Amino acid sequence: MSNRKHFLIVISSPSGAGKTTLVSALLDRVPQTRLSVSYTTRPPRPHEVDGRDYTFISRDEFDRMRQRGEFLEWAEVHGNLYGTSRRMIEEILSAGCDAVLDIDVQGAAQVRKQFPDAVTVFILPPSFTELKRRLSSRGTETPESLERRLRVARREVLRYTEFEYLVINDQLDVAIAAVEAIVRAERQKRQRREDEARAILRTFDEQPAAGRT
Repeated sequence: MSNRKHFLIVISSPSGAGKTTLVSALLDRVPQTRLSVSYTTRPPRPHEVDGRDYTFISRDEFDRMRQRGEFLEWAEVHGNLYGTSRRMIEEILSAGCDAVLDIDVQGAAQVRKQFPDAVTVFILPPSFTELKRRLSSRGTETPESLERRLRVARREVLRYTEFEYLVINDQLDVAIAAVEAIVRAERQKRQRREDEARAILRTFDEQPAAGRT
């Protein structure tokens, strides 16, 4: 296991821009990454599994957890509550993995305040028209909920400047490669590998200097 410093990877986007697909690909392609499974009060979609995609709880239970300070961040999005478990983040980092957070821009802002070294990535759709098409093709949106998501998206895309990295999800394979490259490059940052570097440098001090010939 590497002795480098492990970190949070925050991936945000408007609904329908593809962040969940990109997160799934990142977890498959990059070892030592683990998803922080969010808590939510919304009903599960047909393909979702409790504890894998989200942990689905009641609004009352969510409020109790919030009052106990169990969330690193939480936000209300499209009328539903979402939160990141503080304990889960600690467990992922302690296990020697980087924690991946699939959260909205409100939650990302809260995380940055507590983890200034978190890596933040914003996923932008190639156009408003394409975002609307993707949301419509889900088959899960009513005309009212679709309009609400698009209205929120217009506000969220303006906040891309709050993030370190911007990935435009036009071609999925290109976007996946970009997110993977970001994480792999961040792992090589000097400040994340100082402990390893110092350990290596100590081996130089331990060896006798070569004699002159």
